[in-house]
Amino acid sequence: MSTPLSTPLSGTRPAPPAPGPARAPLSVLPLVALCLGQFMVILDVTVVTVAEPALRSGLGAGPAGLQWVVDGYTTVFAGLLLLGGGLGDRFGHRRLWLGGLGVFAAASAACALAPATGALIAARFAQGVGAALLIPASLALLSASYPDRAARARAVGIWGGVACTAAAAGPVVGGVLVEALGWRSVFWLNVPVAAAAVAVTLRHIGPVARRAATTRFDLPGLALGVATLLGLAFGLNEAGTVGWASAPVLGGFAVAVAAAAGFVAVARRRGADAVLPLGLFRRVPFSASALIGVVLNLGFYGLLYLLTLYFQQVRGYSATTAGLALLPCMAMGIASSPLSGRIAARTGPYLPMRLGLAFGTVGFACWLVAGPHTPYWALLPALVCCGIGTPLCMPAATSALMEAAPRDAAGVASAVFNVSRQTGSTVGVALFGTLAAAHLVDGLHAAALVAASLYAAATVTACLMGRRG
Repeated sequence: MSTPLSTPLSGTRPAPPAPGPARAPLSVLPLVALCLGQFMVILDVTVVTVAEPALRSGLGAGPAGLQWVVDGYTTVFAGLLLLGGGLGDRFGHRRLWLGGLGVFAAASAACALAPATGALIAARFAQGVGAALLIPASLALLSASYPDRAARARAVGIWGGVACTAAAAGPVVGGVLVEALGWRSVFWLNVPVAAAAVAVTLRHIGPVARRAATTRFDLPGLALGVATLLGLAFGLNEAGTVGWASAPVLGGFAVAVAAAAGFVAVARRRGADAVLPLGLFRRVPFSASALIGVVLNLGFYGLLYLLTLYFQQVRGYSATTAGLALLPCMAMGIASSPLSGRIAARTGPYLPMRLGLAFGTVGFACWLVAGPHTPYWALLPALVCCGIGTPLCMPAATSALMEAAPRDAAGVASAVFNVSRQTGSTVGVALFGTLAAAHLVDGLHAAALVAASLYAAATVTACLMGRRG
């Protein structure tokens, strides 16, 4: 919380009392380092979406391959986040952060050099490994660097704003780079950004206390968690190409169900030593915030994936123009995410969560008017409301989950929230891509209905959480 101004110890009379509480100052440079990594990781979720025509012509990628270029990254990212959180708690978040930056930079270079679609997907998998090390460590280092609650809320707001800005900027940055320098340049961009983040980290972020490792890491649980997400993503990605009732799709879903059952069984047996301790979910704010994280990314990233296709394939926009068409969404994200941190610092996280989810519900519903010849101005309410909604809610949901978690499990807690988010991204891109496989506009409308319904249900959940909090 904010602290009062101190009174001088010298002089003939004491200084008058401060007129109001002063906000705890933010130390900028640790936040700069963490935001650089966050920007790079989240940018790569969306930066490739406008590169799909170039990938199709340059590498001969088909529809399923293109979805895996997007989803392969987020699937491995989500599947290994729990490993990243657990390793950070045991071996040090700063060490994991620096290692993750190195892995991500190397994998990005491999993406840029990929000679074929399969090689690109494999390199995107490797990027997901680096991202899974980076993001839990980032949030844990953020919490440790800003112990004051109000300062931490503002820092999380900025950190979340960078993430939302990166997500919305991805199509813009990707469009400009693809048209100017080719699709490989979107991956080369990560190398200098990672180098800058390493340099600032080494000078301005110290190590964080870690808990002692008293048991072996839960490798069976980790493997089953990854298998669950891979099976689910495979089934959803392939359904649009080979049909929902095909043997590969049903096999993927069967693997996901069996692996999920095994994951829960292992977690129950290992208790607090599991890769995902199920006891955390007995805390209602924790479990509800994690569920909201799934909904946020499922709607936002899933629809963003479709919108880049809609503007390019239906409206005939170039890659750059398609990115610029999404600019109002990005602009709203830049403003609303820091606003979330400021509101949360005064009122707690639940008010900005409710407001953000309500805006998102309206925004997604507005996409029902989108058609082949809809005037662009008629799409602005959808772009603006979606741009306000998710960035306003995301930092607040992050704060609510971190406050509900035990202090010695910060890495695992941040990993849980990011697993929920990236699982939402994986499912959203795969599901919405499948819905739009036959007819893009009809699929966009179906996806908008799904997203609006989920956001409406999450709004009710946030209202109930606010009453409890």
